[in-house]
Amino acid sequence: MNGEALVDAVRESEATALERLGKEKALIAETDASLERGDVLRAAAAAEARAEATFAAWAADEPDDTAREVFESVAETEADHRERIEALLGESVADPDPDPDPDPLHGYLRGLESTAERAGAGLIGRPLAAERTLLQVVNFFVNEAENAAADEFRTIRSETQATVETGAEVLDAVCVADGDWVRAQKAAEDAIGTAYDDYAETLTGMGLDPKPVC
Repeated sequence: MNGEALVDAVRESEATALERLGKEKALIAETDASLERGDVLRAAAAAEARAEATFAAWAADEPDDTAREVFESVAETEADHRERIEALLGESVADPDPDPDPDPLHGYLRGLESTAERAGAGLIGRPLAAERTLLQVVNFFVNEAENAAADEFRTIRSETQATVETGAEVLDAVCVADGDWVRAQKAAEDAIGTAYDDYAETLTGMGLDPKPVC
């Protein structure tokens, strides 16, 4: 096993969940069915803020030098994403609590302790799920004829996708035994599963079917 093979395996095993997370209902779930410009931007900024807090917390107690440096870098990237979205919004969504309450995905992530699990879930599973939702944010602004905002989110999505490549490299560096790879893959799959379950439960609570209409 290597990092690239693990990414391929996760994409394959979680293909259905990832496909559904990239459907138009993703924004309905993220905004509680309030598809207004401000609500879409606030939801996107809040997602980046949660990721920023998660990676900053990991960087603070990660014993592996390689992983710690990457966690620090990703925290900075997520902070930059949040600030760019806030610039589009024209207001700050920063939580006065430096460790904002997590959603189910980040609640799961913050409970992980091993380096392999954190790298698998945070650097593979989370961005694979997040970039699918970001696709719908891009589409929202395309439909609103806000080209600048659509371009900004295309860039944010591209940078989120790049995290997966970085994650594969980190796993190559930190996984030294077969068990490490098993734990990393399961953590990545569980992260996507947690994100999808939250999405599905939110839509079901609204009386909507999370499965796409064929």
